[in-house]
Amino acid sequence: MAVKMYYEKDADLAPLKGRKVGILGYGSQGHAHAQNLRDSGVEVIVAELPDTANYKLACDHRFKPVSASEAARSADLLVMTMPDEVQPKVYQSDIYPQLKPGKTLGFTHGFNIHFGQIIPPAGVDVIMIAPKGPGHLLRSEFERGGGVPCLVAVEKNPSGKALATALAWGLGIGGARAGILETTFKDETETDLFGEQVVLCGGVTELIKAAFETLVEAGYPPELCYFECMHELKLIVDLFYQGGISYMRYSVSNTAEYGDLTRGPRVINEQSRGEMKRILHEIVTGAFAKEFILENAAGRPVFNALYKRDYNHLIEVVGRKLRKMMKWIDAKEV
Repeated sequence: MAVKMYYEKDADLAPLKGRKVGILGYGSQGHAHAQNLRDSGVEVIVAELPDTANYKLACDHRFKPVSASEAARSADLLVMTMPDEVQPKVYQSDIYPQLKPGKTLGFTHGFNIHFGQIIPPAGVDVIMIAPKGPGHLLRSEFERGGGVPCLVAVEKNPSGKALATALAWGLGIGGARAGILETTFKDETETDLFGEQVVLCGGVTELIKAAFETLVEAGYPPELCYFECMHELKLIVDLFYQGGISYMRYSVSNTAEYGDLTRGPRVINEQSRGEMKRILHEIVTGAFAKEFILENAAGRPVFNALYKRDYNHLIEVVGRKLRKMMKWIDAKEV
């Protein structure tokens, strides 16, 4: 089935004119949505916790942050950009009491709506604009005159104007410059989680670590292993980004291309594909969502232990040392 695409000619800022947009959270996505919308001529207020780094950043960007309750009371479109695990509590205590018919609740990811952690009241439109990139890219592309592709979805439309409001939001952040794809909360949530777990974060991370460990255990210097299994990955990803798999294969050596075509399927084999199907099943059935919600309710003991283990992994220790030598990459250490 063909996916419907919207561009600048298909959207209009009019649905946001004379209305106020509240950005709830000034983190990775929030700072970009707030600044881009303001630069597009939309009235924006920001909600953030006092005495936090994000509160200070919002002030540095010439906003005057208010409480979530105040933003929910005064804004017409409320955009939830807080972490998924934080949203339900803030929604229940500060946002829900202020929601009135005619307001619009917006999300940048469908998790809490799709899995029933947030249940909006009657009379409220529920929409989503999900940029297909991190907030800093959303902001930098906007400043350059470009944009990041976005997904748009409408979950509830009592006003009959939800899609127009969503497209105005997408236009205001620059998404319509690149293209806005129509989808549903369900499809966005399930494909997003799958992509993160199987490829973008989980799959890539484990592939890098496993390859690094294999070389180190075979006696090769960790520094050399880091360059081959971690550092040079950016070169390949950039080729994917520019022209897909075919362009990557066109750009590398014949030796690399032959190794890709003949050895890749031995790494990602039928067992790997079977595990991917099991992971997708966990996402679709809600098993992953339930696990994630319970993990956060318990104080994230598994999350914290796994994070600490990987933070001290040899590839990370070696990487921190090597990145200090490479001033040109603007290394980010946490």
